[in-house]
Amino acid sequence: MPADLDATPSTKIRRKPERGRYDRATVHAILDEAFVAHVGIAIEGQPFVIPMACGRDGDQLVLHGSVASRLLRALDHGVAVCVTVTIIDGLVLAHSQRNHSINYRSVVVLGTATRLRDERATAALAHIVDHIVPGRAGEARPPNDDDLRDTIVLTVPIEEASAKVRTGPPTGPSDEDRVVPRWAGEDPLALVPGVPIPTEDSRELPTPASVSPWRRPG
Repeated sequence: MPADLDATPSTKIRRKPERGRYDRATVHAILDEAFVAHVGIAIEGQPFVIPMACGRDGDQLVLHGSVASRLLRALDHGVAVCVTVTIIDGLVLAHSQRNHSINYRSVVVLGTATRLRDERATAALAHIVDHIVPGRAGEARPPNDDDLRDTIVLTVPIEEASAKVRTGPPTGPSDEDRVVPRWAGEDPLALVPGVPIPTEDSRELPTPASVSPWRRPG
């Protein structure tokens, strides 16, 4: 399998092309750290974008949800999909309001989904759970027949995809902005877990290893 993805007319980065990445290593690394995807489709000309839990399994992105979801039913019928993930790494604070920005890593995946059933669906659900909370799938009950009947599990191939990354400080100030001293720079951000809150029926149980200490995937 080639190390790079082919930039198609739909995935080629045109705005700030120097931020574009088409190597699988970068795309996979971003997907491995993210666990929320925004899944977009169009139904009868109306676009819909829904946030969903996700996980990468090889060269496939795995999604799941209720059989009652119009979006998932549409994907099961072959509607084209756009899946995006974004990781925010920091705020970029410039001298001028216009030059404020965000440091981020993002991926866009285009394609059509394939539904998984039976053992493949069971394995994919466990994969998503373990992607978000490593080790949790082994602590929780696996899906039974009723769960699988109520759930659609889908994969989207990571073939037509690209990444876009912004790092570093803000754009340098103009001569006009240099006249007035103003603080500028980067404010790094990180996802930090809080103290786990057990349900009423598990207050007497020890906190499982998968929950504490939780660390972001990837």
